[in-house]
Amino acid sequence: MQQHPQAKIHRMFELIEPIGTVTFSEVANDAFLAVGMRTYWDGYFAGRAAPLGQAPAEVVHAVFYNFADGEVARHIPWVWGKITPQEAITVREQGSTAALRQMIGELAGSPALGRVADLATRAAVSAPTEGRPLYAGLRALDVPGEPVARLWHAATLLREHRGDGHNAALLAHGIGGTEAHVLMAVSLGMRAEEFGRVHHLPKARLAAVVAGLRGRGLVDAAGGFTDAGRETKQRVEALTDELAAPAYDVLSPDELDELIAGLEPIAAAIRAAGG
Repeated sequence: MQQHPQAKIHRMFELIEPIGTVTFSEVANDAFLAVGMRTYWDGYFAGRAAPLGQAPAEVVHAVFYNFADGEVARHIPWVWGKITPQEAITVREQGSTAALRQMIGELAGSPALGRVADLATRAAVSAPTEGRPLYAGLRALDVPGEPVARLWHAATLLREHRGDGHNAALLAHGIGGTEAHVLMAVSLGMRAEEFGRVHHLPKARLAAVVAGLRGRGLVDAAGGFTDAGRETKQRVEALTDELAAPAYDVLSPDELDELIAGLEPIAAAIRAAGG
């Protein structure tokens, strides 16, 4: 079994994330609105949860981990009255591929992109599925043949494989989903109520989460990290990288270096395009 340095595993996260998250861009969102979704979040939950089938809100909430109570239920099962999971998978792939193609421009037609997509796909379909429900659902889908679509699909697999592992790392450290967002806000030097993923929550609920973290010694009175809080966040991230590593065992060191080098201009183009 090939072992790669943790720094390279984390670098893969940095390069895969922009590709995987084109799914949440305007082009992909418009594709869901066109088939009857009311809002961005309808399309988000329909597309991301579709590989789980018509799972109830309680299951999607558990698998996604980082949404506040009741948020999933505002969209699931409502979306399944407008679109089937299989249709949502198709809309998501087509919209995401269109968004990726638009963002990377001429790179989409480069022969090098096919090689990058092949290496990424080898890694993406090689990791163990046990304990990774969302990754396992994605693994059950067909791999697209077209290179840009295949690259997006591979990035999504690798992103959700890492995400399932991240949830396990948070759980192992007793960090709930909303708490994880608060700690992310703190790490960025932001107040919790300023952070996009939780700023909409009732102030009293958010204040209670912050107070709970303060009571555990992770956040200080000023709303910043304590030493223990910073160390906990670092341990979670290190464990997340460690749990993500098996996806890349199938690649030789030279192949992983080639994949990293091939992804760098693609990720840079997405960031330059505002992705």
